[in-house]
Amino acid sequence: MTPKPKKGIVKRGAWEITKKLLKAIPVIGPVFTVGFAGRDIQKKGLGPGALHVALDVTPVVGTAKNVLELFTGDIIPDKRPQNANEATPPPNAGENTILPS
Repeated sequence: MTPKPKKGIVKRGAWEITKKLLKAIPVIGPVFTVGFAGRDIQKKGLGPGALHVALDVTPVVGTAKNVLELFTGDIIPDKRPQNANEATPPPNAGENTILPS
């Protein structure tokens, strides 16, 4: 018997589709990064936020940075609130305390 030619055609077709998807992936990441750039810049500040977005948009560097951040946390930390007292509630806020008369 002769081998079935359909099996080879399907394999080659699947490989071609896979190659096209792999080529598209480096484009998809930067599109999402640019979409969230405003939020990142607001959280980190203008300089650090722009650097964060620039690193993420660069295909190889952004991928390496994101993999590293999975294990270590943010490389570029968020900016601190202007008034630290407003950002954190007092230690016993919300507790029902009875004051002596």
